[in-house]
Amino acid sequence: MSEHVEWSDTEVPTPSAPAAVTPADAADAARLVAFGLQPKLQPARDQEYADLLRRYRENPPFARLADAVAAGLGLVVLEVSPRAGMAVTAAEDSVFAVRMGDYARRTSADGGDRFLHGLAHLAVAAMAFPRPEDLADDGYIGRVSVNGVDAFVRQACRRLEERAEEVGENTDPATDAPGLEAAWRIWARRSAAGATKDARRLAGSTTGIVGKAAAFLTDSGFLQRTGDDNGGTYRTTARYQLQVRDMAGSAAMAELLELGVVPVTDGTPTLVPAEDADDLELAADAGLPFHS
Repeated sequence: MSEHVEWSDTEVPTPSAPAAVTPADAADAARLVAFGLQPKLQPARDQEYADLLRRYRENPPFARLADAVAAGLGLVVLEVSPRAGMAVTAAEDSVFAVRMGDYARRTSADGGDRFLHGLAHLAVAAMAFPRPEDLADDGYIGRVSVNGVDAFVRQACRRLEERAEEVGENTDPATDAPGLEAAWRIWARRSAAGATKDARRLAGSTTGIVGKAAAFLTDSGFLQRTGDDNGGTYRTTARYQLQVRDMAGSAAMAELLELGVVPVTDGTPTLVPAEDADDLELAADAGLPFHS
């Protein structure tokens, strides 16, 4: 006859305490974030990076630790995956944040060009991913060219000028008050190319400004240069798709797309004729991958 055992006599197993975070764990988490801050580094080409990504995806406590390290540095984790690596973007108060004003000062002596540089970045994003389904498809690769982006913005300028004339807005503000001009008016008046004595593109021309934007995005791991046609051709990366997803809800990008100036996606400057749209005014420097 088996002995009857009361429930009160059984030993209830105590839950095991979570493993303590070690300095080695913290170092590995910081190392993963450091990899994420090297946008051109591909996990497929670095075994340590790939191993840390796998650990992040398979070990929730380690993932939380890496997220905490990123947050402490003012970084927002957009995605952690084999295709994008540890993709992060800087919050406004982060030491890694890129300020639009600083960017414009590095690329031009004229502080008023800040709006043009912002518009160039906005146009590259809109041209690279002109449809919501392009942003939603992880396998989609956008293609842009410097001349194509400039042509895109100039057609948008014409569309906005037509709208302004229809409602009787002043399209010729005082020349001594450039701050009153909308970015599209400044762009329309700027030379598309021009050239230096050695035939290089003028940095202050609109194609020069787009070229600077494309070079910055390439250095940041957002674009990859694919050729020299049309002023330079580029393809998007997974990181850029994530970045544009993050800014896709901005009013400026939505308004630019809703103008109906829809580009083809092979990077050429050919544009589809604009369709009728609601009255829109492009907000300069809004929703860009920079902080004001």
